[in-house]
Amino acid sequence: MYPILATSIVALAVIVERVLWWTMETRKKDSGQLDKVYAALEKNDLKIASGLARNSEDPILRVVWHGLNHHYASLEGALQVAAGIEIERAGRFLVVMDTIVTLAPLLGLLGTVTGLMKAFFKLGSAELSEEAITGGIAEALIATACGLTIAVVCLIALNYFSAKVAKFTFQLQTACTNTEILINSAKAKNKGAFDNETSFAVAS
Repeated sequence: MYPILATSIVALAVIVERVLWWTMETRKKDSGQLDKVYAALEKNDLKIASGLARNSEDPILRVVWHGLNHHYASLEGALQVAAGIEIERAGRFLVVMDTIVTLAPLLGLLGTVTGLMKAFFKLGSAELSEEAITGGIAEALIATACGLTIAVVCLIALNYFSAKVAKFTFQLQTACTNTEILINSAKAKNKGAFDNETSFAVAS
């Protein structure tokens, strides 16, 4: 039961940490500020867009700002790096929960085996008593129940947090795609305006 107890403590700590983290991240969301950044990009005003996204606590705005800050070198690469960092933060400790989902039932099964072993050992001993046999069986059942309970709770939490990470990833991908489209569109308009001016100058 001691390994099962340690597993339950780790699982509880991870679940509490993830709940607090997602609560804080949800409060940092600023969709209105993101719309203002998009509006500035539509007007080809990268300076204003970068200023609006700078020092924002919204993770999506942080990714957009990172891309705007490096758009001359590699816009797509900068967005991918920044988005990867945010996704990694969102998925932190999910591997631990996934491990606990598998480990907890195995520990419960191990407790079942050791409990039954104790019960059968008592059957072969001279000091045979009903309490000794039922105690071993009770130990086996308690270990199994605890292991399965921990696994069920962690599985529900794991699926919940995995769904939130998937949704967060989609939001980041959408923001990155919108940023790339708006910047490329602005560059195309500027190039078209420059070509028109050049053609007019040559015609004159």
